[in-house]
Amino acid sequence: MTNAISLPEYWMRGPVAGIPGLLQPVAHALLQAREEVNKVMTDFPPELLWKKPAGMASPGFHLQHLRGVLDRLATYARGEMLSPTQLEALGFEGKEEHSLHPKILLENFNRQIDLMLAQLANTDAATLEDFRGVGRQQLPSTVIGLLFHAAEHTMRHNGQLLVTVAVLKDALL
Repeated sequence: MTNAISLPEYWMRGPVAGIPGLLQPVAHALLQAREEVNKVMTDFPPELLWKKPAGMASPGFHLQHLRGVLDRLATYARGEMLSPTQLEALGFEGKEEHSLHPKILLENFNRQIDLMLAQLANTDAATLEDFRGVGRQQLPSTVIGLLFHAAEHTMRHNGQLLVTVAVLKDALL
């Protein structure tokens, strides 16, 4: 048996360096999700990546969506519209792509977390309540609303991914 040191959840590890105080919960949630996703996807069998137990979304979808939604919400938080490349990527989320290895999807997710953390570090706290339009209809939100939604949406899919992976791995036993 391994004597692994168990760390507390990120929100109990203190402030994340360089992140404004009001955005600490967003950073904590993103870092917690990254830690959990990376742990559960370690040695994940590639042949299970697109399996949908009981009709649930596949691990491949969750990994694509986690990266994509963070990218889109970060774009809106900056006050920008989605690019054609982002819209094209959205159209591919959840489509089985058997050439993709879990490691590639995980690297893409980790890179997006790093980009989101950099954006948090560069977000002026004075802009948190500024209006931000979402989508073509410019639905009303704010900078902090979008950043908070990025954190909670990431944790929602993180939880779904953890359950789906556990079910798929259990089926292999």
